[in-house]
Amino acid sequence: MPPKELEKLIQTATQGGDASAQFLLGMTYLQGKGVNKDDLEAMKWFRQAAKQGLAKAQFSLGMMYSQGKGVPRNDKEAVKWFKLAAEQGLISAQFNLGVLYDTGNGVPKDGNEAKKWYQLAAQKGYPNAQFNLGMLYRRGKGVPRNDSEAIKWFKLAASQGFAKAQYNLGMIYENDHDLADADQEALKWFRMAADQGLPMAQYSVALIFMEGKGVPKDDKEAANWLRQAADRGYADAQNMLGTLYTKGKGVAPDNIQAYMWFHLAAEQGHATAIDRREHLTDALNPTQLSQAQALARNWKPIA
Repeated sequence: MPPKELEKLIQTATQGGDASAQFLLGMTYLQGKGVNKDDLEAMKWFRQAAKQGLAKAQFSLGMMYSQGKGVPRNDKEAVKWFKLAAEQGLISAQFNLGVLYDTGNGVPKDGNEAKKWYQLAAQKGYPNAQFNLGMLYRRGKGVPRNDSEAIKWFKLAASQGFAKAQYNLGMIYENDHDLADADQEALKWFRMAADQGLPMAQYSVALIFMEGKGVPKDDKEAANWLRQAADRGYADAQNMLGTLYTKGKGVAPDNIQAYMWFHLAAEQGHATAIDRREHLTDALNPTQLSQAQALARNWKPIA
């Protein structure tokens, strides 16, 4: 922010007591735009605007307490300020308040309250709230378990590209064959999430092609999806990809590659991969083992 604009903003915030200017000044210090980043100064201005009832300042103050920025973390204070903003209809505050009731941070855990605040934000089209509301119905937390309601809210979030909602829709269809076209619907939703890079969905797509559930079996396609999930550090996919390399299914047999993937999964505590790595160690000569260990050391996950 240019110095003259900053000077004018400070004057408006201090002398005029304008809440919007106070909030903007708080954001300026929080982000370090044209000034040195200063969380304490940001807190000061957010508080002044929040006390005047500005919802976005109340929310920002709640976030500072929730994250421990400029003050020690204090979930009870976060709840207080989120609630003030949520009662004015601020969607992000309604969602965050729902999360705190859902997790029991700063307030007693209360599924009914979580549902209330999630629903208010969800009805306004907020995909995170739609997803979390779907999870409440899926798990029966604070509400009776209801897969129809879960599907409804997951679909609303999924239609906005929310990958975890797409994945959970896939899980519902995969596990409930009473639903129409269950196998095709499961693959559709898993694939949508997988195309966004969600590793658990990529792994699920791989298993569908390995097992031929609703599609012809295709080990090459399975290996392709396993590789994408494994490259993102997903231990189940790394273990399964290692297995394909030992058997030469969908990929050329390669015990060095197999060892690398087993090792990477084993390092995450994957019990099957630990056993398979140990068995494979005896099948490799010292040069091969050294190559495999070097590949594992140099491996880096993709974002």
